[in-house]
Amino acid sequence: MVVFSKIFSAQANLLKSEEISVEGDITNGLHSFSIIGLADKSINESKDRVSSAIKNSGFISPKSKNQKIIISLTPAHIKKTGTFFDVPIALAYLKSSQQIDFDSSNKLFVGELSLDGDIKGVRGIIQTIMFAKEKGFEEVYIPDENRVEASIISGIKIYPAKKLVDIINHLKNKKVIEVLKNKKIKMATEKNETLLSKIKGNLFAKRAVLVAACGGHNICFYGPPGTGKTLLSKSFSEILPPLKHKQIIESSSIHSVVGASRGLIINPPFRNPHHTSSYTAIVGGGSDVKPGEITLAHNGVLFMDEFLEFDRRTIESLRQPLEDREIKISRSSKYVRFPANFILIIALNPCPCGFKNTNIKNCVCSSREIESYRRKLSGPILDRIDIFSQVSKIEYSELSSVNKESVDYKKIVQNTRKIQEKRQGKLNCDLSIAELEKILEHDQKLLKKFNDIAEKLNLSPRTYHKILKISQTIADIDGFEKIKELHLLEALQHRNKILKD
Repeated sequence: MVVFSKIFSAQANLLKSEEISVEGDITNGLHSFSIIGLADKSINESKDRVSSAIKNSGFISPKSKNQKIIISLTPAHIKKTGTFFDVPIALAYLKSSQQIDFDSSNKLFVGELSLDGDIKGVRGIIQTIMFAKEKGFEEVYIPDENRVEASIISGIKIYPAKKLVDIINHLKNKKVIEVLKNKKIKMATEKNETLLSKIKGNLFAKRAVLVAACGGHNICFYGPPGTGKTLLSKSFSEILPPLKHKQIIESSSIHSVVGASRGLIINPPFRNPHHTSSYTAIVGGGSDVKPGEITLAHNGVLFMDEFLEFDRRTIESLRQPLEDREIKISRSSKYVRFPANFILIIALNPCPCGFKNTNIKNCVCSSREIESYRRKLSGPILDRIDIFSQVSKIEYSELSSVNKESVDYKKIVQNTRKIQEKRQGKLNCDLSIAELEKILEHDQKLLKKFNDIAEKLNLSPRTYHKILKISQTIADIDGFEKIKELHLLEALQHRNKILKD
């Protein structure tokens, strides 16, 4: 008599999945139902969900017989959390009790069960399917709710099921579930008109947005309240090109594992955390280590409005991800790395009241308050911002005028990025120092002039190289293969002037 069964499953852990085997064993005796293997409360509660789902699917419930049921989740040293294992637990019991029989060796199952036998979606389905594919499984059974995410992955048979009985009938060859077809992502037809083209005034700030988007540069907007800093920042992600296939998988899997989305992230994510957000919410971590806003912004934009209102520890935590394109989190029990390749946009006021050196209102801040406010802007953080753009009050006559701008910002960004990808295989923001040193080799006269300017302005080595990167981006936008003097001069206009007043 077959009383033992083994069903394969997986658990999304951080940004990857781990194989979990669900083993079922039944012996005669007084009724008991045990789940072992470092299972948390949500998994122990699955005993009741599974029993009801089995009964309501037309099979004999585990609670209706005097028998000792043991479900073991292996390997035992890995902590099991969530509701991934409801479906495999149900199948392990049904197979052990000889109510069904099938070859489970090349199949992987995940899904949460409702009491009536419906299968609910789970987090991290992309990681789970990618893991199944890498491990050589031929078939993976997932909740139908996760079909949109799963449709991006090819090379493995994916069966999206709505009910437990659907999987059982499929395994019995009574009613076959259709294999999920891999769909090519269709981008919506983009309109030439974007939010940035609708913004009136502040032409220099709009130019800064365009340059930053084309080269992937970090940018800072500073100026009094109500002048359009937030609007300019929110218009930024709209002109970025759609994500590539690999980036879609990366971003979608990150958002899926934290429960932020169950769809596909096709466009660059735009994260806008409030300044009261905790350090852990921004950076990631916690007792059960999870990605934070920095990782959720991977392949997209992290916008931090009222930047100097954020906790200083949070501000300083941006140093490493801006440099290394990843965030490292160390805990006593684990060490993890999360991807964090994003464009940083910050917006800030010149002082706590926001009106220092403006003709809008008189500043009411004391020198001490201003000094304390600006102290959060450390040199290392400022050095990692490429472009600084002052945003000023717009004249009322300009606000009421008809906007006749017809610039296709999105197309400019796409074309400029194509130039960079073709020339160097990456955006200008990622150019190495060795690559930057070659930029002005063609024009020693211009190089000497730039060095003289750098000497006069006392530019740091990091700022020196930033100016070269920005100059190359401006040249790409204007259609020049080589940097000209006007490109360098424009790039110099974007340097940091926040603390000059």
